[in-house]
Amino acid sequence: MSRLRPALAARLHAHIDGYERPRIQEVLSDIRRTCRKRGWRVPSRATVYNFMARAPLPRYRVASLPPHVQDTLFNLEPESEIPGDQLVFHCMNYGGTEAISFAAGLPWRHLYCALLKRGWRPRSRGMLEAIVQTRLR
Repeated sequence: MSRLRPALAARLHAHIDGYERPRIQEVLSDIRRTCRKRGWRVPSRATVYNFMARAPLPRYRVASLPPHVQDTLFNLEPESEIPGDQLVFHCMNYGGTEAISFAAGLPWRHLYCALLKRGWRPRSRGMLEAIVQTRLR
């Protein structure tokens, strides 16, 4: 649970929940301006990075995903919901090329948060790192 003010957390979500990765310097500048204007304490750069890693991600209903992605989620019921980072993890570790391609096309923070997870197969993690290097610049 974030200790940031709800208005500030909402402002951060507006920056980080897009498809492409925002420039962190621009996010920090906007947050500083907002905090100074309202007389709030300015969060540190580390706080913003921690927020990016820990803020809740959208959840996906298993039944609404393509069949090749559902195959990687063999232990979940169709009514289940899965967070975006966990979806990337399963597609990259257990899926074929179609599932990997699907995962690579998800919003940037899904990929970012998936990289922070434990339990990666070395080749799968390497592939995600390559995707992140090309996609998140």
